[in-house]
Amino acid sequence: MTSWKGKSRRFREMLNSGRAYVQPGVFNAQAAKIAQAAGFETVGVSGYALSASMIGKPDVGLTTMTEVVQITGYICDAVDIPVLADADTGYGNAINAMRTVEQLIKAGVGGMFIEDQVAPKRCGHVSGKQIIPLDEAVGKYRAAVRVRDELDKDVVLVARCDARGVAGGSVEEVIRRGRSYMDAGMDVFFPEGLLSREELERVSREVGAPLLYNRTGVSPNLPVNELQDLRIFIVANAGGVLRATAKAMWDYLHAFAHEDADLEARIKDELKGHPVADFHSFVGFPDIRKLEEEYLPSEDLSRKYEGSIGFRP
Repeated sequence: MTSWKGKSRRFREMLNSGRAYVQPGVFNAQAAKIAQAAGFETVGVSGYALSASMIGKPDVGLTTMTEVVQITGYICDAVDIPVLADADTGYGNAINAMRTVEQLIKAGVGGMFIEDQVAPKRCGHVSGKQIIPLDEAVGKYRAAVRVRDELDKDVVLVARCDARGVAGGSVEEVIRRGRSYMDAGMDVFFPEGLLSREELERVSREVGAPLLYNRTGVSPNLPVNELQDLRIFIVANAGGVLRATAKAMWDYLHAFAHEDADLEARIKDELKGHPVADFHSFVGFPDIRKLEEEYLPSEDLSRKYEGSIGFRP
C-alpha cells in the first residue's frame, strides 16, 4: 500500500507531466478499487455521488465536513492511486477552509478542490448558484495554500470557479477569477460549467494554468485526445459511476421483486467468469487468510477453520 505522502507526491508528478488524466468520480471504497483495477491512475470523490449515495439527497450542501472526510479517508485507504477530494466551499469561510484542508490531507488525499460558491453550495451543473466576492475567495485560497504548505507541499490544490453558471455569469469573470486564484498560490484551475469547447480554449489560453475539466452536465463531452493541447490536467467524469450503479441497483431490485429466488440462479449463471463472480475473493478474504497464517498461532487457525462451514479462502 502506497503511503499517503507517496500518493500526493505521485499526484504532483502527474501534474508536472503535462498529460491529461481521465478521472472517474467515485463515492465509496469499492468503486475506487474497481476504478483502480480498470487501470485508472487517479479517482475523484464526487460530492454529488457522495450526497446521493450516503444520505439520499441532492448535492445542495447537505453533507458535512466530517462526513466527507470520513468517506474520503476510506477511499484513500482502499487504493494505491491518488484521490482528489471534493471539499465543497471549505465548509465555511477561510478559517473553516483551513481545518478542512488539514483534515483532508490527514485523510490521505493527493489533492482537493475548493469552490467559490456561497454556502450552502449546489451542484455546478444546476441553476441557482451564487458566488462569493473575489477578495473573499482569494483569501480562502491563500489560507488553503498556507495549511497545505505546512503539512504536505505535494498535495495539489484546485480552485473551482462557478462564475459561468450564476445569473449574469460570463467567461470574462471566470478568467478574471482564474488569474487571481492562481496568483493566490493554487495549482490548478477548475472552470465549472463551461458551455463549449471555444469557452474552454479561451479560459485555457487566457488563464494560462493547468485545468480540471468536468465533462458532464451542461459542458460538452469532449474526448481526452482533443483536450491534450489545452493544458488539461484532469478530465473528470464525476457522475458516470453513480449513474451506472443506480441503474444496476434499480434493475436488480425491480427484477428481484418479480422473480424472487429465480433471479439469483439466473444472475449466478450470467456472472460465470466475471471478475466479481467470486465476490468473497474480490473483497479480499484470501488476503486475510494469508495474514492469519503469517501472524496467528497455527492451533488457533485449526480451531477456526477445521469443520467450519462456508467460503474457505
